[in-house]
Amino acid sequence: MEENQPQSGPITLVISEVVDPSKLAAYEAWTKGINHDARQFEGFLGVEVIRPRDHDHPEYVVIVKFDTYDHLRRWLISPTYRDWMDQSYGLIAARSQQYLPNGLELWFTLPQARSRGGAPLPPPPYYKQVVLGVLAVYPLILLANVVLGPLLGGLPSLLGLFISVIFVSALLTYPVMPWLSKGLGFWLYPKTRRP
Repeated sequence: MEENQPQSGPITLVISEVVDPSKLAAYEAWTKGINHDARQFEGFLGVEVIRPRDHDHPEYVVIVKFDTYDHLRRWLISPTYRDWMDQSYGLIAARSQQYLPNGLELWFTLPQARSRGGAPLPPPPYYKQVVLGVLAVYPLILLANVVLGPLLGGLPSLLGLFISVIFVSALLTYPVMPWLSKGLGFWLYPKTRRP
């Protein structure tokens, strides 16, 4: 069945963790330990920790990459991972996770839903990603021509194109693609259940 097939291609797990301000040193040590052990698992591609700027609300963002969803899942269900999660109790005030398959899916608003088997949703089929991309990009290019065309007429063509690309990319990333992917969620993710 389609939903039981392993995810092919790289996948990113983005974890947001709000840390108890009095336990920052312990959390930093914990992060080094869990990331060291993740590196030992098959398919591990890398990890990046984005540290907070606001020490009154220390929210860390941890970005973990594996080469396939199956390899990521093996890490997440391993006794090693569970042991590290047990050690995190008391350090972390709040945690959220989001799976982001690489590619256009990074622009999507992923539904807070799972497949019937309980696994995180796989990305939509490639053709649906292409259709969504066309539905988002084509109107934005038309809008860029109408809005920016008169302003960019005197500039060299490559510079004008560069400014148009910035305009389209900014609107595509937010609000267009999240809004469109949420509005078409019934079509992109037809086999979902709410948690």
